[in-house]
Amino acid sequence: QVQLVESGGGSVQAGGSLRLSCAASGSAYSAMCIGWFRQAPGKEREGVAAIYAARFTTYYADSVKGRFTVSQDNAKNTVYLQMNSPKPEDTAIYYCAAARSCMSWVSHRNYEFNHWGQGTQVTVSS
Repeated sequence: QVQLVESGGGSVQAGGSLRLSCAASGSAYSAMCIGWFRQAPGKEREGVAAIYAARFTTYYADSVKGRFTVSQDNAKNTVYLQMNSPKPEDTAIYYCAAARSCMSWVSHRNYEFNHWGQGTQVTVSS
């Protein structure tokens, strides 16, 4: 069992930067895959990035490769999403979620992420 809380969202100009945090509680956190997802108005929820904490293995959607970086600090039970050079199309509510395996993220089995945070709004302006 794990509980997740996102923070760090807000407004940012295109070309700026923003760092989102996902703080987790639960003794099994380090063995979890933590995924970042986003949902823009009128669009399906999509996977953005993920990290398997035990091995520091990371995954990225093609749309954010080279711009976003997911990282972790296991001592703080926190996963970060560093957003560099954000674009207006990155505007969305961002969620973090936990699953047993990052294969769930790779295979778009979002239902296997059984713990979700409340979301944090990111707005990117031109």
